[in-house]
Amino acid sequence: MKITKGVEWAAHACTLLAVLPDGWALSAEALAEYHDVPPAYMAKQMQALSKLGIVMSQRGAVGGYRLAKPAAQITLWDITAAIEGSAASFRCTEIRQNGPCGTAVKDCKTPCGIAASFYRAEQAFRAELGKVTLVDLMSLAGEDSTAEKAGAIAVWVQDNAARQSS
Repeated sequence: MKITKGVEWAAHACTLLAVLPDGWALSAEALAEYHDVPPAYMAKQMQALSKLGIVMSQRGAVGGYRLAKPAAQITLWDITAAIEGSAASFRCTEIRQNGPCGTAVKDCKTPCGIAASFYRAEQAFRAELGKVTLVDLMSLAGEDSTAEKAGAIAVWVQDNAARQSS
């Protein structure tokens, strides 16, 4: 299974959005600048996240993206599914029925061991990603950060986020 860079970018963007105060938003352009990635590609990821209700967008002077629900309710699986889709990665084509020694359709009463193994692995993958929330990712990022870096992030957010008036 290959996870595209869009999933990585979306996860980083959501983790940054998770630290925003209420009423604050970041544009796709600001998110792209922060992560040094192409703006058009970041915008595409943000639109996919918006479509599935992970982020919400607002237009205008205080426009941009913010989380659509609490960070504790958004998982890595939610983000992955928004970007990659939730269709199964493995699709059994019943190759065991092919060829000169193929198994008759009537004898294929259960999935073959190969298909069953792939299905179990995918379920485990999804379950593991479903356990990791944005709160967990924020905590891990905090462990990796210094006070100076946290301060720099706070200044950058303050300089780049749109804020609703009180």
